[in-house]
Amino acid sequence: MSRPDTTQWRDMMSYLKDHHGTICRQWFEELEPVRMDAGLLEIQTSTGVQQNYLQKRCLDPFIEAAQAVTGNLVGVRFVSEPTTPKPPAASNGHAPTMPPPTPRPGHPGREFDDDQMVLSPDYSFDNFISGPNNRLAAAAAAAVAEQPGTAYNPLFIHGGVGLGKTHLLQAICQKILEVHPDHKILYVSCDAFMNQFIECVRSGKMSEFRHRYRHVDMLVIDDIHCLTQKDRSQEELFHTFNELYQNNRQIVLSSDAAPAEIPQLEERLVSRFSWGLVAHVGPPCFETRAAILKAKAQMRGMVVPDEVIDHIAQRIDTNARELEGAVLKLQGLSTLNKQPIDMDLAREVLGEQAAPRTNQVTLQHIIDAVTVFYNVKLSDLQSRRRHKSVTEPRQVCMFLAREHTRFSLEEIGGYFGGRDHTTVMHSIKTVKQRCEDDAQYGSQVRQLNDQIARQ
Repeated sequence: MSRPDTTQWRDMMSYLKDHHGTICRQWFEELEPVRMDAGLLEIQTSTGVQQNYLQKRCLDPFIEAAQAVTGNLVGVRFVSEPTTPKPPAASNGHAPTMPPPTPRPGHPGREFDDDQMVLSPDYSFDNFISGPNNRLAAAAAAAVAEQPGTAYNPLFIHGGVGLGKTHLLQAICQKILEVHPDHKILYVSCDAFMNQFIECVRSGKMSEFRHRYRHVDMLVIDDIHCLTQKDRSQEELFHTFNELYQNNRQIVLSSDAAPAEIPQLEERLVSRFSWGLVAHVGPPCFETRAAILKAKAQMRGMVVPDEVIDHIAQRIDTNARELEGAVLKLQGLSTLNKQPIDMDLAREVLGEQAAPRTNQVTLQHIIDAVTVFYNVKLSDLQSRRRHKSVTEPRQVCMFLAREHTRFSLEEIGGYFGGRDHTTVMHSIKTVKQRCEDDAQYGSQVRQLNDQIARQ
């Protein structure tokens, strides 16, 4: 038994960054090689969540890196606590046999454990970017994590693809396990729930199925809308829900639609899903998208210029998943071509021409022109102040943003202090009407409009 060589460990980390950059995270710096015994490298993690994630998602790349650096047949095991050394096994010329992964916290030796969804350390509350369109869901999730079973039960989060529902579900699980590591949390997809149910019906193991789902401290099911037209699964979930709810066990569900909008979902389930809090998550506004891009880049140790962040945030206005995909492409191309991350690389990632279009107006162009003309600050435009010296340039900004960009009314309002779409509509109408009634004001707006268009 020996302690791993620090130089080789650094070389391993470098190898992972060069050959498997997409899996690398900043928290990898917390990993520590603690033991090399009989060809088995033991790596200690900070948490059980990190341990399980690495064992399930990153084991092969780490083994590859260890063998490439040492030149030997080396196996890898992740542990969250130092283990007691065992007598070395006889060498037979093969890589050491890997021990089974350590069971997840709160789930030792459970049947169907492979169907339980793996928690990602990326999906924590610290890494969740809150904005005008997801603030309620984020606050509710935090409250459930602090007071499971009493704050909001059930918590039902719904919204489109890639908007952060799974992130919030996993953040709840991780926070609870951090405070209560012995809590029994069952976190599955709706498909896994239905498949397990069907298999247990066929094999006559319904008592095991019910024990698994009804004797937990918290049940978390992702994509519950998949229950559509599954009458027997709905029946089983109804009874499971009642059992857990009556015993003050927390229930958290996610869906692409609100309970009442899920087609062919039994009315009694619609009613129960709505007992607690139903929270919607919507598409992120520009400001939120930029913050998401910065967070995703920082998580991977990437340095991305602000102009690149803003450019991508303006072009990708759908969901966080596509934003993360853009960050991954940036990282991959930068590593492959050994090229710094700049606007040219960003345009390549987005499939744009090497040179920007001369007629493309950005929100920053509008803000720069308006703040200079009216001698105000961006922070004033985003504040709640209603003085004429602030409201007038704010309304002009909203009007010009609607004229020159693809941003929706909700996104424009969200950027300027979290205002709703009706406020933006009122601002646009006010500017148009005043341009007709006040020749001097109209001339000023046209002057700004021409200035921005020339950029």
